[in-house]
Formats: sequence, C-alpha cells, structure tokens
Amino acid sequence: MKKIDPVVLKETKYIALWTLIFSALLQSVFLVIGKWDYTVLLGNLLTGVAVVANFFVMAMDVVRAVEKEEKEAKQTMKLSSSLRLLALGLVVMVGALLPNCFNLWAVLIPLLFPRAAILIRPLWDRKKGREEAEHEE
Repeated sequence: MKKIDPVVLKETKYIALWTLIFSALLQSVFLVIGKWDYTVLLGNLLTGVAVVANFFVMAMDVVRAVEKEEKEAKQTMKLSSSLRLLALGLVVMVGALLPNCFNLWAVLIPLLFPRAAILIRPLWDRKKGREEAEHEE
C-alpha cells in the first residue's frame, strides 16, 4: 500500500476541521429554531463523514494522476469524479429514503461545507501568515 502524501493529510484535516465547525453551527441553528432532534445529528454525521471521505479520495486520486501521462491522468480524474459523485448521490438517496433516521436538510447542507472551507482558505492563510510574521518579530 502506498504511503499517504503529507499534503493530502494536511488538506483533509483542514476540510475535516471546517466540516466539524460548520456541523456545530448547523446543529446550533436547528436547536435555536426548535427543530433539532436526533435525525438532524444523524443526517449531519452521514453527510459530514461522506464529504470528508470524498475530499480525501479526490486528493489521493490527484496524487496518483500527477504520476501518469496527461491522457491517462485525465481519464483517471474523470472516472474518480464520476464515482465520487455517484457515492455522494447514494448518500443523499439513503438520507432521503430514511426520513425516520435522517433529516433531509441535515443531509443536504453539509454537501456545501468543503466548498465553503475552500472559499475561506485564502482568508485563513492570510491571517495565519500575519500571525507567523508577528511572532517572528
């Protein structure tokens, strides 16, 4: 088995951290509006784990694709994207078909968490860079 690239681990941890933060916010919103129950937690967990796993698999596939010829790399990434989309679709379908177990909104909303984390990244890096510069002085 091939060793996991440290960059893949670092980036997956970043996505997992923000997924956890956004998940806590999601749970809080449901609690504040009086709509929280165990199905919200289970729906959030179902999709939260799925999106972090999806990101990890994507990152691993990118590392593998970089080592291949351009045409083969494109095919690898296209197949990876299709399979990962199918997997996320199955997660949503499970969430939708089992409403006694999963709140549909709590299943759907976490699909946006990795995208939000990626959008926040430049702000996070800028702040982190400033803190490191101040610490060095």
